[in-house]
Amino acid sequence: MSEGAYQRLWDASHVTLQELLDKEQPLLEPVPERERQSFQYKLSSLYLYYLGLLRRLDKVYDQMVQPQKRRLLRRLLDGVAGRVLELKDELADLEVPIPKYFLLEQSITLKERQLVLMEILARIEPMSIEESSPELSRTEAIILVQRAERARQGRLRAKFMQQIRKEEERDQKIREEGRCSFSQNQAAVNIQKMWRGCLQRKRTQQDRRLEMEFIGMLPSPNEVEHPGVISQACLVEDIRRLRQTEKEEEFQLALSRAHTSLIETEGPDIKEKMKEQIRQWFIECHSLTGRFPDYPDEAMGGSYLIFADKTPEQVRMELELQVQESKKKDQEKNKESENEIKEKKKKKKGKEDKTKKGETDTMLKMMPSKFIPVINAGHEEYIKVWRNRHESAHPSQTFDLETLREENRKQVEVEIRIQVDELMRQELKNLRLAVDREEGRPLKAPKKKSGKKMGKKKEKDLTPNRTLDSLFEELVICGLLKKNETVALKDYVGDYLYLGSILNLANKLPMPSLFDIRQNMALYGVLRLGSPDIHSMAPLIRSILLVGPSGIGKKMLVKAVCTETGANLFDLSPSNLQDKYPGKTGVQMMVHMVFKVARLLQPSVIWIGNAEKNFYKKVPKEERAMDPKRIKKDLIKALRQLGPGDRVMLIGTTARPQLAEMNGLCRTYERILLLPRPDYASRYVLWKHMIETQGVQVTKSLDISALAKVSDGYTPGCILQATQSVLTERRLLQLPKRPLVASEFLGHLAKLEPVYKEEEESLKDWYFRTPMGKKRMKLNKDQFEAEEARKAKEKRKRK
Repeated sequence: MSEGAYQRLWDASHVTLQELLDKEQPLLEPVPERERQSFQYKLSSLYLYYLGLLRRLDKVYDQMVQPQKRRLLRRLLDGVAGRVLELKDELADLEVPIPKYFLLEQSITLKERQLVLMEILARIEPMSIEESSPELSRTEAIILVQRAERARQGRLRAKFMQQIRKEEERDQKIREEGRCSFSQNQAAVNIQKMWRGCLQRKRTQQDRRLEMEFIGMLPSPNEVEHPGVISQACLVEDIRRLRQTEKEEEFQLALSRAHTSLIETEGPDIKEKMKEQIRQWFIECHSLTGRFPDYPDEAMGGSYLIFADKTPEQVRMELELQVQESKKKDQEKNKESENEIKEKKKKKKGKEDKTKKGETDTMLKMMPSKFIPVINAGHEEYIKVWRNRHESAHPSQTFDLETLREENRKQVEVEIRIQVDELMRQELKNLRLAVDREEGRPLKAPKKKSGKKMGKKKEKDLTPNRTLDSLFEELVICGLLKKNETVALKDYVGDYLYLGSILNLANKLPMPSLFDIRQNMALYGVLRLGSPDIHSMAPLIRSILLVGPSGIGKKMLVKAVCTETGANLFDLSPSNLQDKYPGKTGVQMMVHMVFKVARLLQPSVIWIGNAEKNFYKKVPKEERAMDPKRIKKDLIKALRQLGPGDRVMLIGTTARPQLAEMNGLCRTYERILLLPRPDYASRYVLWKHMIETQGVQVTKSLDISALAKVSDGYTPGCILQATQSVLTERRLLQLPKRPLVASEFLGHLAKLEPVYKEEEESLKDWYFRTPMGKKRMKLNKDQFEAEEARKAKEKRKRK
């Protein structure tokens, strides 16, 4: 695509954005409870529109070259992604796009960190090999290798002989069947039958394919892209990214030059103008009040209050009102009368009575968004600056010098204002001494409130004298910081839950599909960790618990979150902590170091496998030496210290949550995702995907639908094992002569243990006893009752 195409896509995106912003305002108005369904439909449609807009803005930002446009696009992209997170509570059927800049813009940092990690691991591995390798003499080692090689050759020879015998038996049967003699006419008829049958099968296959292409079940040959075209398109995108870096370097160089030039040329005039305005304000205040004013504190805005087009009297009144209002707020909060409390209780009782009698409906209202102001500001900047600007003025996508100087001028004014404030405070002090004969009166800032509302206490640093590199190296050596395997989130394959809405209407809680789980991980984990701006403004989620049977892909999702965001992977699993940092102080030091390094090198993911062991109801005898509950208290304390902007997430995985204390587990993990067995649609997609990833083209001889049916209850891990067991190197070589059939997988699948219905029902029962599960059941029940009431009302109207 050309630059003009991306510009047109950007313009079209802003048209859609304007429509969405117009739809936002009516949603803030309260809606009666009886209109819950229509209210949810509006939110769902808004969510889907924002998802589509996020995808388009990501595409434009990834390929747009002009650096000033890219800065505006980045703000819009973060704002739209944050709005998507705010609307997450509603059902969606679109794939959540993951912005490419999460990894592209920190690629250099990630490479440097990866090199450091590889160097440390390279130093550790030779030591571990020397310690673990048993001492063998040269003769014993040669005998061991010979024995293994003879066994391998024997097994291979036996397989070949078995295959040869089968082929000989098949040839013998063919020869015996072909001994019967035919006349010339009979032979000709048989040949004609075979030939006509072959031609008819070809025609039928062709007609079937044309029919499937017509109804959209198969892609037409014209739509199938050639590998050369795809590689050429990728090459063009890479070239555009290189141009982005070149233009960004030019922009940064021009930015520094413009800053220096403005300070040298316009800086003295701006400074003198500011001084004159402030002196004039001093004189006017003195003539009005009879004394010089208090200079505004830097925390209150400094001389910004003076330059806000206000009279000296207004500025003085504002400064006094700020102090008075802070005192009034303290008094109002501390002096809440008993009559007001009683009135509140009466109002609550009255509301409860009314709702019980059915006189009034509860109102639904959407909370104000934190991201809409950001999106609005970006949209207005586009309208003012970029909408009517012709691209012919900048054919090579260079930056606009006038816009650059205007933006830089504001920054220069801020820097000069700080310097001028310091000078004028001293000048005001001298004027008071010279004219009023009094010493300076510093403006008293409002007192800070003490107590819990002021925020969390800062955690004491247990390693104040240690560098980040030394802490990083120690965690790698101890195995607490691990190298993450590259796993894309799209590799967690699954299909939609097609019957979800129907099951909801039937008052049956549908279990999420694998696709829904992938969506939730993208929303809860990837989008929040990927951008600091999104994380600081989006609803705070510090921890996620993945609950599901073994082999469902819990650890794979953890690796995928780290891969998509470039996050560090810390392992605090109980099995990994055995015999490390013993004692109470050792545990405190370990947890402190992990969270400190995770904060400094964010984004970071702290993974705890078998998370139920930290909250055991009763520790088993065989695990008492491990002491799995020893990090429980310190982990909870450290987790509470995480706030908006700390891109650190705790992700726990468990297959047996029933063994843990419900309260402790649910307080630690803010979001619980239940991973059920894959349904038919997901199993069908899994079989097809895993067979194709082994380099096998799926043909009609392979009935994937039958495999999806017989593998009910098996996890993606079981399907992967069965696929790898069948598709060996030797079997892949035989594919041209002997096509793959479904029956080959059944024997290997039967050897594996499925997830039985009782195990899944046990996990469901546990989940619906959690606070999140109870809320979900209550919401579903309310929706069902509202739907039944609506249907009954419609029946009465018809009668």
